[in-house]
Amino acid sequence: MSNGAANTAAETQVAMTQNTSSDLEKTKPGKGAKTNEYYRVTDIPERFNNPDCFQGYGSKPTNPMYLTSSMDYGNRSPTVHTMPTSFHAKCQKFSAHLGQCGMYRNYSLNTSLDKSIV
Repeated sequence: MSNGAANTAAETQVAMTQNTSSDLEKTKPGKGAKTNEYYRVTDIPERFNNPDCFQGYGSKPTNPMYLTSSMDYGNRSPTVHTMPTSFHAKCQKFSAHLGQCGMYRNYSLNTSLDKSIV
């Protein structure tokens, strides 16, 4: 392998690394990246296609004694890599019926004794 070919391969590797890091920067929260620009998606709501629309991911100072792994995960804003690529909505027929008619009310006789607090 000649010295010129080695330099070309090294330059290509450096260019690929720079392109990868710039692509990664574009997908971070607040950069305006869309999920459909990076993944094949089918009929997803706009909130899943645009992770920057999610609000409320500010970080508050926490006591290090009470840190948990779920706090670390929940503290991060969503990115295009953590958003779902498909959405399958369920029919709301049952809930709509309960909203109109109300919940079932039990009219049976209560025969149990009341417990004394004393």
